[in-house]
Amino acid sequence: MKFAISYNTAFYGVDPDRITAFARHAEDCGFESLYLPEHIVLYPGAMFGAHEIPPSLPYADPLDCLSFVAAATQRILLGTGVLLLPYHHPVILAKRLATIDVLSKGRMRLLTVGLGMLPGQARAVGVDFSTRGRRADEAIDVMRLLWAGGEDGVGFDGEFFSFDNLSSFPKPYGVTHLPIHIGGSSRAAARRAGRRGDGYFPGGALDQDERAVQIELARSTAAEAGRSPEALEYTRWGSIGMTVEQVATFAAQGVTRVVVSPTTAEPDLQRDEMSAFAERFALL
Repeated sequence: MKFAISYNTAFYGVDPDRITAFARHAEDCGFESLYLPEHIVLYPGAMFGAHEIPPSLPYADPLDCLSFVAAATQRILLGTGVLLLPYHHPVILAKRLATIDVLSKGRMRLLTVGLGMLPGQARAVGVDFSTRGRRADEAIDVMRLLWAGGEDGVGFDGEFFSFDNLSSFPKPYGVTHLPIHIGGSSRAAARRAGRRGDGYFPGGALDQDERAVQIELARSTAAEAGRSPEALEYTRWGSIGMTVEQVATFAAQGVTRVVVSPTTAEPDLQRDEMSAFAERFALL
C-alpha cells in the first residue's frame, strides 16, 4: 500500500512558507506523494452536491504549486486530485507537465484528471459542458501522442483538437509518457479509466457496493480494450486517523494507494497528525 497526503489551498491557505513546510514534513514522514485539487474559477451559487462552494476560497493553480513544491523537496511524488482536464488545452498542458517532470527529475507521476461538475467553469473557458467527456478523451490521446513524438512531428485530427507535424520537447523524464489517472464518481469515469487510464481514483461519496461495481467495470473495460487490468492502480481517499485494520480492508478490496488529508489548518497540528500517521504505518 502507498500513502499520499493532500494539501488543499482553499482550506489551508496559499502562504508559500506553509506550503513548503507541509511538503517537506510530508516527505520527511515518508509519504509517497503530495496531491493538490483544482477549481479554475468559482462564482456565487456554485454547488457541489447539496453544498454551495464559497466563491472566495483560494484554490491556487495546482501545477504551479507542485512546481514550487518540487523545488523545495527531493523525493516526494507530485499529484493532482483532480485536474479539470476539459478546461486545459492539451498541447499546452503536455508541455507544462513534461517541464515539471523534468525539473523535478521524474516526480510529476500522479496526475489525476477529472471532468468537473460546475457548468460555470466550462462557460468561463468557452467549453460546452456537455462535451467535456469527449474532450477529455481527446486531450489524453493528444498529450500521449506529443510526449511520444519525435523531431519529425505528429498529427492529430479529432472533434476538438487538430494539428499537423508538431513536436513537443522536453520529453518527460526517462519515460515515454506520464501516467494519467482518472478521477470521478461515475461509471463513465470508471470506463474511461479502463480504456485510457493508468489508474482509477473514485470520489469519496460512493457507497461500498458502487465502489466495487466501478473498479470491476474499470478492470473489465481495460481487458476489453486489450490492456492489463492488473496494471490499473486503484487510489482511494482515506482518513488521516484511519486504523491499520481499515487499511487492511482497503488492501483486500484491491486498493493500491490511500490519500489522506489533515483535519485542521493549524500547521503544528497538521505536523502532529502527519507524524502520528507515519508512525502508525511505519512509513519510514
